[in-house]
Amino acid sequence: MTDDLLQDLWLHRSADVAVNTLTIRADRVTVHAATTGGEAGCPSCGTVSTRVHSSYVRRLDDSAAGRRRVVVELRVRRFRCREQACPRATFVEQAAGLTFRYGRRSQGLQAALQQLALALAGRAGSRLAETFAVPVSRSTLLRLIRALPDPVHAVPRVLGIDEFALRKGHVYATILVDIETRRAVDLLPDRTVATVRSWLADHPGVKVVCRDRSASYAEAVRLGAPEAIHVADRFHLWQNLADAVEKTVLQHRALLPEPAPAAESAPAVALAPVSSEPRRTGRLSDRVREQHAAVHALKQDGFSLRAIGRRLGLARNTVRRLAGAKDPDELLVGRWTGRTSILDPYKPYLHQRFAEGHTIARRLFEEIRQRGFPGQEQIVRVYVRRLREAFPNQDPPRRKASVRDVTSWITRHPDRLRDEDAQQLKEVLARVPVLATTTEHVRAFAELWRRGR
Repeated sequence: MTDDLLQDLWLHRSADVAVNTLTIRADRVTVHAATTGGEAGCPSCGTVSTRVHSSYVRRLDDSAAGRRRVVVELRVRRFRCREQACPRATFVEQAAGLTFRYGRRSQGLQAALQQLALALAGRAGSRLAETFAVPVSRSTLLRLIRALPDPVHAVPRVLGIDEFALRKGHVYATILVDIETRRAVDLLPDRTVATVRSWLADHPGVKVVCRDRSASYAEAVRLGAPEAIHVADRFHLWQNLADAVEKTVLQHRALLPEPAPAAESAPAVALAPVSSEPRRTGRLSDRVREQHAAVHALKQDGFSLRAIGRRLGLARNTVRRLAGAKDPDELLVGRWTGRTSILDPYKPYLHQRFAEGHTIARRLFEEIRQRGFPGQEQIVRVYVRRLREAFPNQDPPRRKASVRDVTSWITRHPDRLRDEDAQQLKEVLARVPVLATTTEHVRAFAELWRRGR
């Protein structure tokens, strides 16, 4: 490969750099180059110097080639400054289009990473750069963004002013947005009249101000841009409407709940009585049957009860009960079935609450514990599980509509309501004619607002 071709491939942006050799390895391409200019200007005083002090090699990352990392080993020279009053005795020359002060990348790679960081930010940009054989950390990409100069925005013709929370309920700031381009123009540290007025006075040319109902912003615009027209955007228009609807619903909140039905006893909920038959399956039942068979087999072989206990690892009284029972069912009947429970006095209350639709074991446990239940939550969980298995179609009670719920249903598009919400809203509007009229006005305004007429 000729030197001119190498020069054109890697260092075509710099006229004062010459490529000497090229080293290609499995994962890296190293370009050996040197500066060729005869002079350099001091970065402090600008004096051009030709006196060379020394030289050294700078290693710069460049754009990858064939998915190989490219490193430019550039020999640069250090010059002596000829200006006696200059505080800088020596300085290093910079290759135009290739190097910059304290940089470990070429200017081309630096610009490419800045655009990558602006597009994808930290983690995503770092992963994409890794696939391009340009390893860079997410922190480095964020530093590249912070090092960029702030963009210069022209004074917007239509300015949006609104507040946002730095710490909700405590610290608020102001954001200024160009409504026509939908780009943020500036951020102000607070939302006081003096700060907003000062910004408007320093940036004349605002013709229309889009704001909310804040009195402080209204005063600031009146003082800082007295000729500007005050308007409200679509969001704040709808927010104002929603506030008015909420006040109307709040005045009729007593009519929102469904009228109480005639007093009826809750449907009886009872489980099937526990069978007194012996258990045929289960871990305990299987273990008792195995032990009974083993004890009687050893007893027939002539072993004593003490010897059987030592052989099977059972207590003497356990061996005596097993040996005295002719059939294992005698031991199973009544031992795990039909026993009384500390939950028995509270079961009628649990049945009543379950019939009313309250099927969450945790809440039922809290209720009966306040009534003196001494047991643990697990006992209630097991019993509620049995109730659910016995009554799988027990539906929970429908949640009562609140003021916020009704306001949301009225101000939302009818097609976006769930079926149950639409049904509840229909019932509420049938009970409260004033809210039905309000809903008609809201939907008529929404249609007018959506069509822009």
